[in-house]
Amino acid sequence: MKSLRRGTGWGPYLWPYVSFLVLREVQDRMPAGAAPYMRIFRVVLTAALLLFFFLRGDYPELRGWRPTVRGVVQDLLMGLATTVLWVAPYVVFQFLPRADLKEAFNPYALGTSLAPTYVAIRFAGFAAVTPFMEELFIRSFLMRYLDVFDTGQDFRDVPIARFRWRSFFWTWVVFTFSHLPWEYPVAAATGLLWNLWLYHRKHLGSLVFVHAVTNGSLFLLVALASGRFHDLQGRVLDLWYFL
Repeated sequence: MKSLRRGTGWGPYLWPYVSFLVLREVQDRMPAGAAPYMRIFRVVLTAALLLFFFLRGDYPELRGWRPTVRGVVQDLLMGLATTVLWVAPYVVFQFLPRADLKEAFNPYALGTSLAPTYVAIRFAGFAAVTPFMEELFIRSFLMRYLDVFDTGQDFRDVPIARFRWRSFFWTWVVFTFSHLPWEYPVAAATGLLWNLWLYHRKHLGSLVFVHAVTNGSLFLLVALASGRFHDLQGRVLDLWYFL
């Protein structure tokens, strides 16, 4: 893996992302009683890989971010707006496909006593680990690599947020189809919006923050609103399938 990093620079971006996806597939095929432990392991392993590569200095695009108050407010509002974009269609339009509630995140899967710990780990994975892992792979590595893979140029020499139609389109496609099928409509809208936001903000740190705000506020919305409110048809909202 060390030689891979020196030769291509792919390793720090591929290993966290691919391991996360592979373990998700393994988790989906495990017995119900074992799946929560795999979910925890998936978060811990991905976080450990990201931290390892970060401490080794493999993510220079995360350095040099100097957020201003105005910029942070803009990113915060973008993150909250994306949460609304992600949830509202499924609350308003009942014809949209959605996940089976049997597959939704169950905070009590490990029992009542471990529920706070299990929820905290899930929140950390959702609001911290996933934003770093996904943005580093899609809008840092993949977006730059797609620009130059046929030229022999090292993707690490390509500046972050350089617009090219090819990378813009294919990162949007990859982002969309890396989600579950029922999420495709909102994932497509989000991928388009976030690509444009990166070109506007010019630093990956901004996108990681937007992604973290979106996921964190979505998690809190699900936890606080499920079972307490009704949709437009008068049915009790159960939003756990978003997690």
